Amino acid sequence: MAFSPLIDQLIDSLRCLPGVGPKTAQRMAFYLLNHNRDQGLQLSQSLDHAMKQVGHCNQCRTFSETELCQLCTNSKRDVQLLCIVETPADILAIEQTGVYRGYYFALMGRLSPLDGIGSDEIGIPQLRTRLSDNHIKEVIIATSHTIEGEATAHYISEIVKPLNLKLSRIAHGVPLGGELEFVDSGTLADALADRVIV
Repeated sequence: MAFSPLIDQLIDSLRCLPGVGPKTAQRMAFYLLNHNRDQGLQLSQSLDHAMKQVGHCNQCRTFSETELCQLCTNSKRDVQLLCIVETPADILAIEQTGVYRGYYFALMGRLSPLDGIGSDEIGIPQLRTRLSDNHIKEVIIATSHTIEGEATAHYISEIVKPLNLKLSRIAHGVPLGGELEFVDSGTLADALADRVIV
């Protein structure tokens, strides 16, 4: 069933969000129109401002409305550490742990030749420039443990190795609080392979 053109347009627009199908988009649209028009207007203004004003940090490539993001301008961070992640969401996740105090470089994706995503698309030229900073002593690769993430990590490690920098990769394996019987075999195999001496 089709509604008015504006309602149909709103529903179609909401479907661009990940995990939002036609029914969920319809519920969202009706909720905003029926119960929360003020917040709907605020949402549209926030989207408009963000889409027009948010770009990328010139140093780490995360989202920022200024040339350098707040993390890159924070002089209290450890200039010797550079953590390479896939997305700004990964930066947020690491920051929420409260244990990492270095700087970041966001690839904004991972290598996937079948999808046309090569080294230029994930910012490897900018990463090479960033790695030329003489202050950096350790590079931490924090890409996902997928086939593409592992290929990206390997590609980056080949770039870093000749630079005589300490190179590390985030660990993977059994999650904290996880019961072994419920862990999938691939994760358990990785945990066994990457075991540490205690």
